[in-house]
Amino acid sequence: MLSRPSDHAAVAIVLARAGSRGVPGKNTAPLAGRPCIAWTIEHALRSSSVRRVVVSTDSPAAAEASEQLGAQVVRRPPELASDTATVDAAARHACDAAGLDDDHARVVILYANVPVRPSDLTDRAVRLLDESGCDSVQSYQPSGKHHPWWTARLGDDGAVSPWQGQLLNHGVYRRQDLPPAFVPDGGVIALTLAALRLRVPGAPAGPHAFFGADRRGVINPPGSVVDIDEPIDLIVADAVLSGRTAAGPIQSPPPSHTHPRPAARQP
Repeated sequence: MLSRPSDHAAVAIVLARAGSRGVPGKNTAPLAGRPCIAWTIEHALRSSSVRRVVVSTDSPAAAEASEQLGAQVVRRPPELASDTATVDAAARHACDAAGLDDDHARVVILYANVPVRPSDLTDRAVRLLDESGCDSVQSYQPSGKHHPWWTARLGDDGAVSPWQGQLLNHGVYRRQDLPPAFVPDGGVIALTLAALRLRVPGAPAGPHAFFGADRRGVINPPGSVVDIDEPIDLIVADAVLSGRTAAGPIQSPPPSHTHPRPAARQP
């Protein structure tokens, strides 16, 4: 199990639920010859800001793949593995099972169904978390042609009206004239344990309360993150990862950071 003795290093929590309505078994689907989850675990192992990797899952296949890579496995209970369970509840359970108790601790949430992300993404997010003193950092990509100004409503009769305001497309018809807009890409969430545990005063209520009060973002290049939500995403991710693999062998993490994995799994 990876362990770097730094007070400023983060614990990576990889979330890998067995079920999925859109793409069943996506977290362990084969991509470029490896289970999907392996690419996320490897990303965490390669991140200099991560000292420990914990995988939360109810999937035996995901657990086995995780342990083979040296990650600690936390068995997720059924009530946190349904399609109505929240990300933050599962992450809190994993942190508790892993023995994290310092509200100043840094936590990185990584989704196992995101096999493609920039290699430096987690390090950039943790660096901003540290340097700014904020509560959370999420990764974003430019909205591109799916800009909010270009969204519309369609009536039952096909009538088109603006999503907001009175002017369709805000009167803008050239993409280069749109103001910058960004969408979360699922690449990473870095946050303090206090934020994850909903202990930040002034944090807005709602499903994203675990982001805390001071929320910041890092920007990724368009197309640099592939989030497996639909079958077509598997084809795209496999092509990207196969291309990377063909470009050269994948190096293992430095031996000095590798320690024997625990003899038993966490409950």
